[in-house]
Amino acid sequence: MGTLRDLQYALQEKIEELRQRDALIDELELELDQKDELIQRLQNELDKARPRTKRQAISAEPTAFDIHDLSHVTLPFYPKSPQSKDLIKEAILDNDFMKNLELSQIQEIVDCMYPVEYGKDSCIIKEGDVGSLVYVMEDGKVEVTKESLKLCTMGPGKVFGELAILYNCTRTATVKSESGMFKKKKAKKNPTASIVLLMYNYVLVV
Repeated sequence: MGTLRDLQYALQEKIEELRQRDALIDELELELDQKDELIQRLQNELDKARPRTKRQAISAEPTAFDIHDLSHVTLPFYPKSPQSKDLIKEAILDNDFMKNLELSQIQEIVDCMYPVEYGKDSCIIKEGDVGSLVYVMEDGKVEVTKESLKLCTMGPGKVFGELAILYNCTRTATVKSESGMFKKKKAKKNPTASIVLLMYNYVLVV
């Protein structure tokens, strides 16, 4: 067993070793902080150089053109009742594929829509066709079929026709009007469909 002096010397060595280790840790932490700061500066510079783009709706493939490429285009707005605006907006937000659009884009889509009528038994969408319109029902009913088999019936407040737009593919089903629409005299007050601007490559049925 060592003397008291030997024990004191060994303890002093351990203390010095711990001090050096702490100093090394402090030095490494300072180096990490400096590197983090450098990374942040480089990231900021990269963000400045990168073109600013907003999120798009979910899409497996890019569509024919980008919404944001046409941001300089002046879009015509069409008047519609507050009820129609709310219905269109809620229909888009309720749609799994379109709800990811930014609210400003949704509002612009709503504002740029104008009414279109479809009579009973009208073919609105034909399976296999190339499509550039998206629809939102405001009144009446439509029947959805695929390969002549009925899939479902949809009523007001539903979006349809969006898959061909968002996934850049042909129409996946046929949609026909099932019930009669309003007469022409009532169409202005009670539109049965609305079309979204070409800029968005959508069309919504109100």
